[in-house]
Amino acid sequence: MFAVVEIQGQQFKLSKDEKHYVPRLKAEPEEEVTFDKVLLYSDGNETKIGAPVIEGMKVTAKVLEHVKDDKVIVFKKKRRKSYKKKNTHRQRLTRIEILNIS
Repeated sequence: MFAVVEIQGQQFKLSKDEKHYVPRLKAEPEEEVTFDKVLLYSDGNETKIGAPVIEGMKVTAKVLEHVKDDKVIVFKKKRRKSYKKKNTHRQRLTRIEILNIS
């Protein structure tokens, strides 16, 4: 059983009791959140496809922690122009555990 859910503009394939990293959510750790933009649902023998979302379906998850992703180095250089620019970025993520798909 799984569901494809849209969370802050990104799509995730979620199953029960799995843990996922999603973009930072405005929720405290140990708080439950619900996602109601379910795009696709499948339980093995039946598949429901939304147009664009499935009405009445929701996914409940528990926020485990807020973390930062690995550092990404952005390096720009133009040869023979003595132009070099180094920048770094760390994406902020939230780790969630899927409790229920209903």
